[in-house]
Amino acid sequence: MDMNQYLSMFIDESNDHLQSLNENMLQLEGNPEDLGIVQVIFRSAHTLKGMAATMGFEDLASLTHKMENVLDLVRNEKLKMQDFIFDTLFKSLDALETMVQDITQGGEGKADVSSIVASLQAIESGEWTGGNAPAAAAANQSSNTSTPSAVELDEFQYSVLDQSIAEGHRVLYIEVLVSEQSQLKGVRAYMVFDLLERSGEVVKSFPTVQDIEQEKFERSFSLYYITTKEAQELEKGIMSISEIESAKVIQLDQETLQQMTNQAAAAVEVADAPVPVPAPEAVSLDTKDSSKDEAKPTASKPAAAKQAAAPSRTIRVDIERLDVLMNLFSELLIDRSRLEQLASETGNNDLSDTVAHLSRVSTDLQNIVLKLRMVPVDTVFNRFPRMIRDLAKTLDKKIDLVITGAETELDRTVIDEIGDPLVHLLRNAVDHGVESIAERVEAGKPEMGTVNLRAFHSGNHVFIEIEDDGKGIYREKLLKTAVKRGVVTEEQGAKMSDDEVNQLLFAPGFSTADKISDISGRGVGLDVVKSKITSLGGNVTIHSTPGKGTNFSVQLPLTLSIIAAMLVRLGSEKYAVPLSSIVETAIVQRQQVRNIHGNKMITFRESLIPYLSLSEVFGVPDFNDADEQETEIVVIRKGERLAAVAVEEFIGQSEIVLKSMGTYLPAIEGISGATILGDGQVALILDPNAFIK
Repeated sequence: MDMNQYLSMFIDESNDHLQSLNENMLQLEGNPEDLGIVQVIFRSAHTLKGMAATMGFEDLASLTHKMENVLDLVRNEKLKMQDFIFDTLFKSLDALETMVQDITQGGEGKADVSSIVASLQAIESGEWTGGNAPAAAAANQSSNTSTPSAVELDEFQYSVLDQSIAEGHRVLYIEVLVSEQSQLKGVRAYMVFDLLERSGEVVKSFPTVQDIEQEKFERSFSLYYITTKEAQELEKGIMSISEIESAKVIQLDQETLQQMTNQAAAAVEVADAPVPVPAPEAVSLDTKDSSKDEAKPTASKPAAAKQAAAPSRTIRVDIERLDVLMNLFSELLIDRSRLEQLASETGNNDLSDTVAHLSRVSTDLQNIVLKLRMVPVDTVFNRFPRMIRDLAKTLDKKIDLVITGAETELDRTVIDEIGDPLVHLLRNAVDHGVESIAERVEAGKPEMGTVNLRAFHSGNHVFIEIEDDGKGIYREKLLKTAVKRGVVTEEQGAKMSDDEVNQLLFAPGFSTADKISDISGRGVGLDVVKSKITSLGGNVTIHSTPGKGTNFSVQLPLTLSIIAAMLVRLGSEKYAVPLSSIVETAIVQRQQVRNIHGNKMITFRESLIPYLSLSEVFGVPDFNDADEQETEIVVIRKGERLAAVAVEEFIGQSEIVLKSMGTYLPAIEGISGATILGDGQVALILDPNAFIK
């Protein structure tokens, strides 16, 4: 039987099960005694094993079978969940995700999981008892010797190194040994880091930079490093530092990087295992014991009831098909506008009635098409709890991630692009925002820091907020760093508002970190976040209270395809203004326009707001509002700030299809795209955010 036709379905189903396993494992970690959750996890693992075996992916099925055996002991109360078991199962899930990713890219789902299987076998056979076995002591002892230990990379760090190699940078693995006679080994290590940071980026070090600064290491340290310099040149530079006994600099390619990462992970696995275990045997796919246990009543009746779910009423649709559907509907919308205009010009009642009915039907169709493309942000949010758990363990912090509004929906196009910026913002909150346990206790805060991730609708936009209860942003420190890096001058900084100072965080290469961090800030700054969100038609703002916390608020459009707009005319040209940015429309007299410090202003709702002439901004040849005694204005909003834009005439509201300007025209400030009107004319779509500085 040809299994290729089922491959896409297998990949989708596997990813769903892996996500479910991660979520339920996190729940179980918070409540280790809940056998109902164990039952749900066991079922997901059993289903995944069966699917993999059916498709012929034996490695994936074998590893899942080993996980299933451990879970079976737990659900039958023969084994209690402990930290080592949780860590081993989480590593198993990571390995399974790697295998599925390999299958997605056309591979056979192969991966070196011998160390993970060995740990699972030790747990299953009872050789691991949770005590401090001699092997554990030996492993701990070995980590303090002068021999450089393996440096284990997390997924984020590995991707940074891998991408750097792909882009032509040199990625080096460096081992440095300080002389045994050195009395200031921390100073010598600092001199090495200072030398390296002048011409590259340190991505990960072992021990950590903090431990090295505090001399919590014997004589050696190792690190991964990105640079453009030759390995020999760097080795010579390191050896020129006094009291450095040896320096080993190895240039890595992608294959070598992968091998070293696997070896490091295996070494850490062996060091973590409390007792030595034999090499993993060939894993049988025999499910006799599992099926026998499945006949038993479940340990938790509520969990059993939860399993009896209603049949699925959903189908999977390729996103490319939805894109085609949206493009076809966009053309239909243009033709509808043309028919409406023809019906009004001819005055034929029958034609007008038919077009009116067509308009109602197409409006309903438009709503359906848009809803088909809408996806809950939960599809992005659900991967963050596991990420925060791992980060908190790495940084030795206690973090509570609180997610609200995960059911909020966004266009699939936006969903696909927003994941990476949110990852950076969350990493930033955990690493730089939330203080260490000692600092929080000293400040009178609870040991556990809180990071809130919330989403909600507001008008035609979705807001995603990341808020922490950490140290907050201090204006003086931010400005000092900005001046030092040449982002602003002291005179400019003194005139800036707090909001404008906070926005300096998004300047390229900007960082306020006192110490090098392995988690964030290593060449991947918040400027990347800002540029990505801006490219999606969104905006990001920062609100912070020193000592209490920081809030990053990301504003995104609901959809990037069809928007409601107000059509306006300037001479022979037509423009569209998104309704979501319009506060109201009005008419002003020429004498109401005042000139204040060289800027045109008008009074609106008892406050002064800027007055902008579109004809001057775009150089419209056949209209000048300065010649008019009274002028129509559109009052637009950006956050809390308003501005009045002068136009010649309002045409009316319309649903318009947003078309990209493509590569034919350069980026024009104030223009976000174009649309085709019912009469075949092209109207430019204004970007109101560009008019309010």
